[in-house]
Amino acid sequence: MTTLQVTARQSGRKSVEARQLERLQNGFSGYLLYPEDRGFDEARSIWNAMIDRRPALIARCKSPADVQRAIHFARDSEALLSIRGGGHNIAGSAVCDGGVMIDLSLMKAVQVDERARTARVSPGATLSDLDQATLQVGLATPVGINSTTGVAGLTLGGGFGWLSRKYGMTIDNLIGVDVVTADGQLVRADEAQHPDLFWALRGGGGNFGVVTSFDFRLHPVPAEILAGLLVYPAEQGQQLLRRYADYVPTLGDDTAIWAVLRKAPPLPFLPASVHGRDVVVLAVCHVGDPEAGRAAIEPLRSFSELYGEHLGLQPLVAWQRAFDPLLTPGARNYWKSHYLARIDDRLIEILLEAAAHAPSPHSEVFVGQLGGATARVPVDATAFAHRAAEYVVNVHGRWLTSSEDDAMIEWARKLYKDAAPFATGGVYVNFLTADESERVHAAYGENYDRLAAIKRAYDPTNLFRINQNIRPA
Repeated sequence: MTTLQVTARQSGRKSVEARQLERLQNGFSGYLLYPEDRGFDEARSIWNAMIDRRPALIARCKSPADVQRAIHFARDSEALLSIRGGGHNIAGSAVCDGGVMIDLSLMKAVQVDERARTARVSPGATLSDLDQATLQVGLATPVGINSTTGVAGLTLGGGFGWLSRKYGMTIDNLIGVDVVTADGQLVRADEAQHPDLFWALRGGGGNFGVVTSFDFRLHPVPAEILAGLLVYPAEQGQQLLRRYADYVPTLGDDTAIWAVLRKAPPLPFLPASVHGRDVVVLAVCHVGDPEAGRAAIEPLRSFSELYGEHLGLQPLVAWQRAFDPLLTPGARNYWKSHYLARIDDRLIEILLEAAAHAPSPHSEVFVGQLGGATARVPVDATAFAHRAAEYVVNVHGRWLTSSEDDAMIEWARKLYKDAAPFATGGVYVNFLTADESERVHAAYGENYDRLAAIKRAYDPTNLFRINQNIRPA
């Protein structure tokens, strides 16, 4: 190839000369894929099937040195640049049209130091990769709820899941990173070295560099945790969710209970007559003494009549995969999200009504319980600003064909609008879709100005812009 046509960062198209490509190729230990190459379409495909973009070049890196080379190339050629970790981001920021895509998915190593209770994680690793490595020695760090999610994207946006009420957010357990900055330098960022950059990376998304390794603090977890599902008829949802809202604030940090409103999937413990009916599901996880967990969960059975339940002791690694069948790649997805300080009666009505009229049976509305250790970190300790939120509600539109796009997006936007009067005004950056750039300020609240100043220091030309972008101050 003598030249390469790329989308320029500023505007228009630009020709990249052969000598620039040769400099990238020399010493590159991974793979460079062009649109005509075998495997190109697979490499550009990500979790959300609504995203269909074609880079001019995919740099599949195998080492930090590869990442440095690719960043130097993108910067010097003025090409648009995107970064793929796990490829799970709802907005599709892993892929750009016509530019350079740095693909980290081949860098999946997880190294556990059992004695120090730490793990070093490469940027292409998924939650499954991390969990399998740490849980086999009885340790874990808080991550999300879908095992195919990438560790990198989850962490950079904040990260929360079943262990967060007990041990904090993912970023609260991050003790250091190696990161390639916009000038192509590989630096260490932690509390002692580049502390401002480390602060920004804990919640500031992919705005400040490409992390090539994450170091996490690990915590002991039982060999088996008490977890499972209780499924109720949606007809009793008003009473059920009101009692849920009154009860869950009384729980200790060992217990997290999330509420899911959707059509019942064909779960084996539910009668066939319930499949496809409107239900409210309480997803329960207790990481502590099982008897204390059973005592905490027992009142849930009196909230409403039950369609069925599947609850018991199981390894945490199994529970971390429990929702994977409902979140497989290849479907079309559109989300809208709010933080809540409390759950209002009128909001319950709105959520139940919307869930009952979702155009696709694959869609759902979930209310995730936060609080606990996540709320005991000062707002200015990390870039993540929404420590006071007690819940996150996510309108998860999910469907299979493009002919459903308009109806599904309209449904999600309407529910988002109707629920807005009951929300805090903040939003989780990892849940923002590609058309919500106006909410970036809301994602960072009072921390935004400091983030913009750090962006100016580390990425003044906004090389890392294919994301929920924080512009340099």
